[in-house]
Amino acid sequence: MPASLTTTFTNRILQGAAASLLVLALAGCSTTKDRMTTGSVPKLTKPVEEMDATELRSATDRLGQAYEKNPRDPVTGVNYANLLRMNGRDMQALAVMQQVAIANPADRNVLAAYGKAQAAAGQFQQALDTIGRAQTPDRPDWKLISAQGAILDQMGRASDARQRYRDALDIQPNEPSILSNLGMSYVLTGDLRTAETYLRSAASQPTADSRVRQNLALVVGLQGRFPEAEQIARRELSPQQADANVAYLRGMLSQQNSWQKLAAKDKTPQAAGDSNTN
Repeated sequence: MPASLTTTFTNRILQGAAASLLVLALAGCSTTKDRMTTGSVPKLTKPVEEMDATELRSATDRLGQAYEKNPRDPVTGVNYANLLRMNGRDMQALAVMQQVAIANPADRNVLAAYGKAQAAAGQFQQALDTIGRAQTPDRPDWKLISAQGAILDQMGRASDARQRYRDALDIQPNEPSILSNLGMSYVLTGDLRTAETYLRSAASQPTADSRVRQNLALVVGLQGRFPEAEQIARRELSPQQADANVAYLRGMLSQQNSWQKLAAKDKTPQAAGDSNTN
């Protein structure tokens, strides 16, 4: 894909969607069990990924009540902030994690969650610094390394991001969440074929979850293969969730005609000349 088309593709069509998917990947670096530990935290009736909007709001309210009773508890605070982010309440999640981090300044898990909240709120450099403090050189955590990669991608530093993903894969080979992040990194620069290669590898892993397959469905659909994308999007989801995901895919792919027009425009001599002046 020409460089000028890559810029157009990223900025005008996929920038918002890919960035949000990377935030989702960042939020999902740990497993559901990691995010929703038991103890003082209300138990959930089903995995967070399987909840609809009403169930997410209900779970968030219950976690919020537990947080109000004990705002210094790291498990409650981290889980509550994660649910807030899933509900799109990024700034509130950040405020929660600020308080939890003040109360638990040396807790590695708290620092990691605080960095993720900062990233979700757009504070990318602060997020990198916070996650860096959570890392230990003698016992590097691949989840944190992958999270750093996702943040670097959102800062437009694709080369640095991909190196971090590869560093994480050195520690945790074939980990689907890392492979998915790496694939989405190529989406951000418009290289859909390479993105699909990594996402297919991620989706083929036994521990891959539905988010990996939804990322794959998006990339397949963006290449014009919507029936295949819809088939991927409907796997392992309830009919309601599948319909919602397919509707999202259709909304994204409805922009394909606009993208194709932009591609044709970028191939004109004038467009090439304009790109060389940027």
